[in-house]
Amino acid sequence: MRPPLIGITVHPKTAPDRDDLDTLLEGIIAGVERAGGLPLLIPLGLDEATLRDLYARLDGLLLSGGGDIEPGRYGATMHESMGGVDAERDRAEFALAQWIVNDPARKPLFGICRGLQVINVALGGTLYRDIGEYPNAIRHTFSAPDYPNDYLPHEVKIDEDSTLARVIGQPILRVNSLHHQACRDVAPGLRVSAVAPDGLVEAIEIPHHPFALTVQWHPECLPAAPEMRALFEAFVAASGRA
Repeated sequence: MRPPLIGITVHPKTAPDRDDLDTLLEGIIAGVERAGGLPLLIPLGLDEATLRDLYARLDGLLLSGGGDIEPGRYGATMHESMGGVDAERDRAEFALAQWIVNDPARKPLFGICRGLQVINVALGGTLYRDIGEYPNAIRHTFSAPDYPNDYLPHEVKIDEDSTLARVIGQPILRVNSLHHQACRDVAPGLRVSAVAPDGLVEAIEIPHHPFALTVQWHPECLPAAPEMRALFEAFVAASGRA
């Protein structure tokens, strides 16, 4: 049986934090490979027809982390804290997001950090441009060089009747936290499956789907944690059945 082909989106070469994003991408590739998947990086700059043909050959899609989404896509303007906005990445990932959520084949989807935000905005949701816009927010940005990527600053509470709960197998999970944005209005049709102690969304999924799960933290940075490996394993296994 051939390993499932997993498409992984990438950040642009011009990303201001490219070195850090390269490290995260390497972790994602390793996580997919470790789980038995065949990782395929989806380059930026493909025309729509080529991207669509590539998508059709995938068994699963992983939307990776990275820079901020252009705020006009959710009816907002730029904020002083925002960075790494890239129109070409937005174009490609929003096309992929729309295709996969409307695909009758119900291909598996896994989103990490920005990937969660892309799915939410693509389906009509909005974002806090910076977590400081959320009342009573705790700190969520613990990134290099001040903190290692495997630093676990807070817990998330998992909805017991969710795909995430079935994969993780426990109601509380301690996670890393590298993001400065978060979901504001959750798009219709999506379900919140985990929240931080301050109530911010930490995971969303598509109900009644074989596997369509996105998380705000970075499981690729925690390969020694069985719960984080389980996320990749469940995604790749579902892709193998697609």
